[in-house]
Amino acid sequence: MEPHIQEQKTDYRPLGVSGLGGWLILIQIGLFVTVILLAVQLFQQIIPTFTTETWEMLTSKQSDYYHPLWGPVLIFEMVYNTLFLLFSVYTIFVFYSKKAILPRLMIIFYGLSLIVGIIDYLLLLQIPLAKELEDGSSIREIAKSVITCAIWIPYFIKSERVHNTFVR
Repeated sequence: MEPHIQEQKTDYRPLGVSGLGGWLILIQIGLFVTVILLAVQLFQQIIPTFTTETWEMLTSKQSDYYHPLWGPVLIFEMVYNTLFLLFSVYTIFVFYSKKAILPRLMIIFYGLSLIVGIIDYLLLLQIPLAKELEDGSSIREIAKSVITCAIWIPYFIKSERVHNTFVR
């Protein structure tokens, strides 16, 4: 008769710091703030531009405000913000599930925010009315996004806490 070997399962306990504390608290706050701000922006600013009156004012060739890029830019912003809202909610779910893919998702999250911010700014500069209304806030947002990427992307690559926490 073969001896019965009993396997012992132990939870993985990494050496060093782990858990959702430390600097990851700021990431959690940022993710929730992003979801709230995206939802507010979608429902208070972007969706209302698709009402017949506003849409016609910006996309009708007979309008004083017409420019051929208004339609594509508005659709781009609507699609991007909707998808990024869903991506942000998914990222929160992955964050609290402590999945190993989270660091890559966060790098995509920050990098995509920067890239799309630059693309959106460059597109809006092609529209005279939007260029006229630009008060420098877009450049400030891009600068903040560059700083955010410079801080958090290396953090998610190098952090011991990140490597020890997101292991599932």
